Amino acid sequence: MFAVHLVAFYFTKLKEDQIKKVDRYLYHMRLSDDVLLDLMTRFQTEMVKGLGRDTNPTAAVKMLPTFVRSIPDGSEKGDFLALDLGGSKFRVLKVKVSEDGKQNVQMESQFYPTPKEIIHGNATELFDYVADCLEDFTENKNIKHKKLPIGFTFSFPCKQAKLDEGVLLSWTKHFKARGVQGTDVVSSLRNALRKHKDVHADVLALVNDTVGTMMTCGYDDQRCEVGVIIGTGTNACYMEEMSHIDLVEGDEGRMCINTEWGAFGDDGSLEDIRTEFDREIDLGSINPGKQLFEKMISGLYLGEIVRLILLKMAKEGLLFNGEISTALRTKGKIETKHVAAMEKYKDGLSNTKEILMELGLFPSEEDCVAVQHVSTIVSFRSANLCAAALAAILTRLRENKKLMRLRTTVGMDGTLYKAHPQYAKRLHKVVRRLVPNCDVRFLLSESGSGKGAAMVTAVAYRLASQRKHIDEILASFKLSKENLREVKTNMRAELEYGLKKETQPNATVKMLPTYVCGTPDGTEKGKFLSLDLGGTNFRVLLVKIRSGRRKSVRMYNKIFAIPLEIMQGTGEELFDHIVQCIADFLEYMGIKGARLPLGFTFSFPCRQASIDKGTLVGWTKGFKATDCEGEDVVDMLREAIKRRNEFDLDIVAVVNDTVGTMMTCGYEDPNCEIGLIAGTGSNVCYMEDMKNIEIVEGNEGKMCINTEWGGFGDNGCINNIRTKYDKEVDEGSLNPGKQRYEKMTSGMYLGEIVRQILIDLTKHGLLFRGQISETLRTRGIFETKFLSQIESDRLALLQVRRILQQLGLDSTCDDSIIVKEVCGAVSRRAAQLCGAGLAAVVEKKRENRGVEHLKITVGVDGTLYKLHPHFSRILRETVKELAPQCDVTFMLSEDGSGKGAALITAVAKRLHSVGEN
Repeated sequence: MFAVHLVAFYFTKLKEDQIKKVDRYLYHMRLSDDVLLDLMTRFQTEMVKGLGRDTNPTAAVKMLPTFVRSIPDGSEKGDFLALDLGGSKFRVLKVKVSEDGKQNVQMESQFYPTPKEIIHGNATELFDYVADCLEDFTENKNIKHKKLPIGFTFSFPCKQAKLDEGVLLSWTKHFKARGVQGTDVVSSLRNALRKHKDVHADVLALVNDTVGTMMTCGYDDQRCEVGVIIGTGTNACYMEEMSHIDLVEGDEGRMCINTEWGAFGDDGSLEDIRTEFDREIDLGSINPGKQLFEKMISGLYLGEIVRLILLKMAKEGLLFNGEISTALRTKGKIETKHVAAMEKYKDGLSNTKEILMELGLFPSEEDCVAVQHVSTIVSFRSANLCAAALAAILTRLRENKKLMRLRTTVGMDGTLYKAHPQYAKRLHKVVRRLVPNCDVRFLLSESGSGKGAAMVTAVAYRLASQRKHIDEILASFKLSKENLREVKTNMRAELEYGLKKETQPNATVKMLPTYVCGTPDGTEKGKFLSLDLGGTNFRVLLVKIRSGRRKSVRMYNKIFAIPLEIMQGTGEELFDHIVQCIADFLEYMGIKGARLPLGFTFSFPCRQASIDKGTLVGWTKGFKATDCEGEDVVDMLREAIKRRNEFDLDIVAVVNDTVGTMMTCGYEDPNCEIGLIAGTGSNVCYMEDMKNIEIVEGNEGKMCINTEWGGFGDNGCINNIRTKYDKEVDEGSLNPGKQRYEKMTSGMYLGEIVRQILIDLTKHGLLFRGQISETLRTRGIFETKFLSQIESDRLALLQVRRILQQLGLDSTCDDSIIVKEVCGAVSRRAAQLCGAGLAAVVEKKRENRGVEHLKITVGVDGTLYKLHPHFSRILRETVKELAPQCDVTFMLSEDGSGKGAALITAVAKRLHSVGEN
């Protein structure tokens, strides 16, 4: 028993001594966590360089865009061919992807050798060989005459400008065919395939094997957004934000980046951790000075690194009693499979002895322990280096998503990772130690490069089909120049119909006289009350106007809610509520006894017989109070004040908010003679020559006309540009068949149009995985403010996803891109339609004045114009294009409905006193 313990002690001591000896000898290969964290930082810097347009040409890590924009979503289906060129054998596969309720992939494949004379020959020989193998495969599988899309896995660095194009940057591993570098490999393959008249397949996608790995794993786990290969060579890819990729146009969505991390250090940035053995490996390779990181990691080189170390140690008498066999001196005699065998649990030492004896050596027990530990250090260093670079990628993903903690999946492949008994475990452990704020699942890829190429092709096929369908739907929202000119012409005609006595009763654009006969001249002064009714809130204001050199307007206001039951109750209830709010305000301001002149902004279509009389033509914007339409709203307000019997007011003017906007801007700029509102509703007013207004007596001077253009098209004149979604929104509204133009241009309806489109896209399986949620079914859930937020240029897709999640819509990155595109199409059309209508008004003003060129200011208000990131620009561009002879300045109004009502009241008072004098 004692003897057994003695032997065990002796062997343990011997092992410890040998391990220490090797550790001392190879201390430079043992990398601490501090070194690995430093490498992480260096690799992150290299990634940024590779992504930058200016820095990419000199970057070692090329960060190549792959034009793979989406991972599988499970709805892919069809038959595909895959070619896999890059390893020791060439493979052709037929892949069937089905979506019959459950994801399913069936594969048939055949391997073909890659003879040295082919891979070291010329371009024509190489691609002719690939085409010959493909013809042989299609003949064997009896699919020769079928037209199947091909995914081509080409495991070498390529610069891509699109998915089916790739220019070889440089050969790696053991490939060296002449005349391929700097050429498009897809074009070369297509040329070779043309020589085979019976093969009808075409290359749809060029795929790097690493991307194939990510896509294969992404089919099984949609969290997978990184692919890593550690085999003959090594590389990684990941999904990067488009906004960070300077080399590709566009900011929307994500794209897979093939890092080509094997070249990390080619610029000298790893010299401090490279050893003499690494330098010797590099000098003896077919591409000296290139792929330096790969040469420290991958299966093509690890065995050779071990051989060089053993040779040097033997030469120094540290192994094999200084004896060196011919085999140990021979390049390539120790392969990575030998390194893996030496580290096998339990059998490692006996495997080591056997391998050394095959090399013609006679190792002692001490030698075997030392050699096994050399293998461990070399392969452990490889895992450490990979872990540091992968940790950098994971950190970038987490930071891109602005997350405290990232949960993701990494697709893994490669013989070294799969076949080495300790490698995967070591890699996982080090990655988790370097990025403790990332929860990483490592998923082994099955047939990664072949199946992955088919998956990329299947996704491209799906996206092309989806793109076609989405384009068809959104095409109906694209307005041509002819469409816009027709809208302008029709609007111009409707303006005339509304002004003429004979045609006015049937006109859709009512052209209501406002009896506002002048704009401010700067002499207005005094205290005025303003009321502002036009939405779900009601405001009461006290406005103090000062004239002279120090002219100014000061305002004090209070906002009151109008409950839905009041909005849609009786007229008496509505006006009693308004008077209650006025009473509260007068009390609040301490002016209950004062009889102040009052301007009433009433933002609904009214027919006026004088400035202080307004008969409601019809409710809009969700109001439905009974017994109001056809009644004078000023009389209704006066009656409600009498019923209250607490105060009296001098109601001077009933004002439309659009007119208030024009007057507010007119106070600052005398050239302002048009008012535009683009908000919850949409409307325009302008100063018209009295001689053109047949429905009002008198020919002298001007009067402001409230066009009420929201009703444009109610006669069917814009039916050719109305979509089925506009019709659905109209039918579901409170006033079907009315205000059709407003329903295509105003904030109250744009979100609802978007919702109808999203439902249709979801029904077709193009959004939200085909699932129409209860939220999406809810009318009004998609408010127009969400369009403004989603279309913001500053908003990344992750934030778009968060907005959609707040709405209860569980979206992918691809969904977010589509939703953003839909919002853009709807808001762009709205802005163009507004612009076309406004162009008709400014052209009319130009003709009224009889001038070649008109210089005019438009006062503008409304949340859509003010808050939407693109609406105002598109509207201005449309006006400029359709009315080129008009120089239009757009002036934002500050509180047109409140300040504007007071100014109209002040102007009316001024004109009244002038008339009396």
